[in-house]
Amino acid sequence: MRTFPLALALAAAASLVPLGSNAVDFEKEILPLFEAKCIECHKAPYEEGGRTKKPKAGLRMDAAWAISMGSENGAVIVPGKPGDSELYYRVTLPQNDDDFMPPTGKADPLTEKELALFKKWIDGGADFGDWVGNLEGKPKEVTTAVGKPAVSEIQEVYKRLSEGMGAPDPETWKSVTEAGGRVARLSKTSPLLSVDFRLTTENASDDVIGSIDTVSPHIVHLDLSKTAVTDRALSILKESPKLVRLNLSQTGITDAGLTHLKSLNELRYLNLYGSKVTDAGLENLEDLKSLEAVYLWQSKATEAGVKKLRTALPDAKINFK
Repeated sequence: MRTFPLALALAAAASLVPLGSNAVDFEKEILPLFEAKCIECHKAPYEEGGRTKKPKAGLRMDAAWAISMGSENGAVIVPGKPGDSELYYRVTLPQNDDDFMPPTGKADPLTEKELALFKKWIDGGADFGDWVGNLEGKPKEVTTAVGKPAVSEIQEVYKRLSEGMGAPDPETWKSVTEAGGRVARLSKTSPLLSVDFRLTTENASDDVIGSIDTVSPHIVHLDLSKTAVTDRALSILKESPKLVRLNLSQTGITDAGLTHLKSLNELRYLNLYGSKVTDAGLENLEDLKSLEAVYLWQSKATEAGVKKLRTALPDAKINFK
C-alpha cells in the first residue's frame, strides 16, 4: 500500500491519542466530525427548490447502516484497515486534489488530531456502538444488526463478478505500488480490486500504467485521471473484462483509445471529461448497454454526437453540459 500524504503529520498526531486508551466512542468522538464536515453533502435525499437533492456519490453518512453499505462504488470503510478505506484515503489526500474531502469551501479539513482519531476508530474495527442514525430509506434487505452492509444493486454486480475468483496475494500488485499506483480491495475479503494513479498523475506514463498487467483480471475500478496515458496503453483493458468504472478525465485520450473499450461489457461508469474524444469516438460506446453514466464535459464531442449516443443508450445518464 502506498504511503498516504500527510503520513508524517499523522504519525506525529498519533501521539495525541494515549497508548492503551479505551476504544473510540463513535457517537461522542467520530459522529461530531461527520456532522460538521460530511453529512451536509451525504445525507438522505431531500427536496430543495423543487428539486430532489441526493447524497454525493450515493454515499449517506447519517446512519450506521448507510455508512456500512458504502457509496455507489462500494465500501468506504474497511474495519481494521484504514489504508484500504476509501473514506480515509479521501480525507488524507492533498487539499488541492479534486477528490479531497471535504471539498474546498464546504467545511474545514480534519485536523491532525481528528485524522488520528478517525484512523484509530477504523483500526479498532469501526464500531458504531449503540448509534443507529436515520432509518429513512433503509433497504428492506437490512434485517440484521446495524453495521452489517446492506445489499445494493451495484453490490450484487460485484458479488456476481467475484464468483469463482480467489483473492490475489498483495505480492501480485507490488509492481503497481512500486510504480506509484494505489491498489485496494473493494472489501476486506473481496477478490476485486480498485486501482488508481491519482498520486502520480502526470508521472504515470504508459509504461507505469502497464504495471497493472499482474492483476488485470481482478480490476473493477481504474482511475487514470490526469495521467499521461495514451491511446496505446488502453489496449491492456482487454485483460480487465470485469471493469465497472473507468476514469480517463483530463487525459489526452482520443477516439482511437475508445476502440479498446468495446469488449468491456460490465462497464457502468466512464469519465471522459476534458479528453480529446469526438463524436466519432462515441460510436465505440453505442453497444455498451451496461453504461449508466458517461461524462463528456469539455471533451471534443458535440450536441449532435451526444444526442446520437443518448439514443443508443437511453437508460444512461450522459453528462455533457
